[in-house]
Amino acid sequence: MKKQLFTAALLLSPSLAFAHPGHEAGGLIAGLTHPLMGLDHLLAMLAIGIWAALQQGKMKLAMPITFVGVLIAGFALGVAGVGLPMVESGIALSVLLLGLIITIAARLPASAALALTSVFALFHGYAHGAEATGSLALFAIGFSATSALLHLSGIAVTDKLKALPAAVRSAGAAIAASGVWMLS
Repeated sequence: MKKQLFTAALLLSPSLAFAHPGHEAGGLIAGLTHPLMGLDHLLAMLAIGIWAALQQGKMKLAMPITFVGVLIAGFALGVAGVGLPMVESGIALSVLLLGLIITIAARLPASAALALTSVFALFHGYAHGAEATGSLALFAIGFSATSALLHLSGIAVTDKLKALPAAVRSAGAAIAASGVWMLS
């Protein structure tokens, strides 16, 4: 219990201690928290995990691994300032489509699932790159780690709920509704 309280206090402590130069971890902390601070990124990362959990065999891990790899490539494009049109709309659309895919339990060929995963990751990574602060390398490590953990969380929860497909589909519907709201 003490360890949990200490961890919670540490996570909730203000970042004022990092307000002066010499704390390169600022990029890491910003990267670790970035996917958690926006509903669009948070829902998309969880949705990738949920969708991956519904896959067979190697696809269960191939989707999150592909997502993180393309996420980093998109980040590099965002940092470089390469033009990518309609980034925010692409992110919101990814939330909507992921939610719909989960809701209807769509079975896509592996190549199509990985292609969609890649397109979604490109938009999310680009946004991370455009918003990066502090050390770019540490920021990238941070958001990649948190994204992967959110994917794994989606997989773990879905694995527990596979006996309740209506619950998984309801989560998909809620994600899709959030995507509609983001687009409006």
